[in-house]
Amino acid sequence: MGIDGIFLHFLKNELADFAIGAKIDKISLPTKYELILQLRTRTETRKLFISVSGNSPRINFTDNSLENPMTPPMICMLLRKQLSGAVVKNIRQVGFDRILMFDLDATNEIGDRVERTLVIEIMSQFSNCILLDENGVIIDALKRVDSTKSSYRLILPQVQYKLPPQQDKCDILEKSSEYIVEQIIKQTDKKLSSAILSAVAGISPLISKELAYRVSLGDININSVNNSIRDRLSYEISLLRDSIKNNNPKVTYLTADSGEFLDFSYMPLTFYDNSAKINHAENLSSVLDIFYFEKERLQRAKNKADDLFRTVDSLIERTSKKINIQTQELAECENMDQKKLFAELINANLYSLKKGYDAYEVQNYYDDYKLISIPVLPHLTPSANSQRYYKEYRKAQTAQKMLTELISKATSDLEYLLSVKDALSRASTEAELAEIRTELSGAGFLKRKTGTKNKKYKPVPLLEFEGPDGFRIYVGRNNLQNDELTFRKASKNDIWFHSQKAPGSHVVLILNGREPTNAAMEFAAAAAAFFSSVKDRGMVEVDYTRVKNIKKPPASNPGFVIYHVYNTIYIKASNPEIK
Repeated sequence: MGIDGIFLHFLKNELADFAIGAKIDKISLPTKYELILQLRTRTETRKLFISVSGNSPRINFTDNSLENPMTPPMICMLLRKQLSGAVVKNIRQVGFDRILMFDLDATNEIGDRVERTLVIEIMSQFSNCILLDENGVIIDALKRVDSTKSSYRLILPQVQYKLPPQQDKCDILEKSSEYIVEQIIKQTDKKLSSAILSAVAGISPLISKELAYRVSLGDININSVNNSIRDRLSYEISLLRDSIKNNNPKVTYLTADSGEFLDFSYMPLTFYDNSAKINHAENLSSVLDIFYFEKERLQRAKNKADDLFRTVDSLIERTSKKINIQTQELAECENMDQKKLFAELINANLYSLKKGYDAYEVQNYYDDYKLISIPVLPHLTPSANSQRYYKEYRKAQTAQKMLTELISKATSDLEYLLSVKDALSRASTEAELAEIRTELSGAGFLKRKTGTKNKKYKPVPLLEFEGPDGFRIYVGRNNLQNDELTFRKASKNDIWFHSQKAPGSHVVLILNGREPTNAAMEFAAAAAAFFSSVKDRGMVEVDYTRVKNIKKPPASNPGFVIYHVYNTIYIKASNPEIK
């Protein structure tokens, strides 16, 4: 649903319970639009996560760990200089606008106490995090806005901070329910949900749709609102007001049967009817983390790996073009036997042929002595024309052999690069990306960097999951780990799984001398489908066999294996982390 003003009101109270009086202990920027403030009290430390990205702006406490860049950006260094050790004195909201202001007691360079305000604006693509001095002057912001982007409101250092334009809507805490209903009813020729959205401050389209459904079991036109609906609407607005006054949100989120997150809210959502599962969360911060973390993890990894994605995409495109060109050249070699035939027939008839003709007509003793016309060069002797055809035949014969080998190698390289792209799509940390870079360098697709200091990462462990009946599975994160898992980690009688004819991770079901159960086999197969490029295809074909049946050809690319003894299972992809 996105965070509306009322949601932010509840969230402000939740944050204030811990944050007020806490000290800012650490400051980091995992990405240019994400800020983490580590807040410490005498008894506890918590991480306050702030995102001003256009896709999922929010502020909440989080337990998730995010990897920081090797070199902190300048804005991060400025925030550390200004706010390290600062104490949160108060958290304010501007009406029901999506703006929070953290009033901070900080210390300047010479040790004097100064006031600072951190403004968090949660407004879709216009979201921002802005640091103000004691006079409301902007020190800096995560997103600078100059006159080319806004003529009304500049967000630049040394500019006086100005609030966004205020909307003329009813404050649900200040106006009576009857008055608000009248303002809604005035908006004729609108749907009820649209009228509620236009009249009430701090309400999102999701909540306006929910209120409309509760009072009319749908979304009727304003012109159809009768007294009964007016009374029910007034009652629902009163309930919402009481919830706000009593700080009593009913934190819920909805999921589809597939486990996909659909929506979240501070009040129960009934208009989904039975098409979604209702889940409850302890607090607003946890529901925001539940809803956004996985989506952001994938996007964050993609942002960090943008250069690697571009390199791999370029290599894939280049290899595909090479295969097409070589395939066309190979097709041109198909008539080499005809060149050999022409050479032999000319040689067999040298006694009757003369120089100066464009073509020789001779009998083809391979085809019942039928006449055949052979194109030749008139300025060459018959013997020279015969040698020319022999030369072209040998050249085509050599080219056919070389092109067949080159196409086979390029096809193998293309399959490998597609598997690297698949592994990249699941990489979530810089350490995983570094392993993939190392892999590409070792395979000869990237140049090794020399003369630079590279950050050293701890080896990334294999993914490990506990399945049914006490069985465990291991999953390779990349092709190097796939080889490590299959040929060094796994025992010969363990069971190996892989999506059929599609890039994906090697998955091994560890048996430890036991016989696998059907539930464990299905769990491992579903994981192999999930960690593949075809996980969204519905039913996925997954091959499985004993590890002893897996072979690796000499000099083959990382992750490439062959197997001839196997079975196939058709199964739907399932995330092994979700029980």
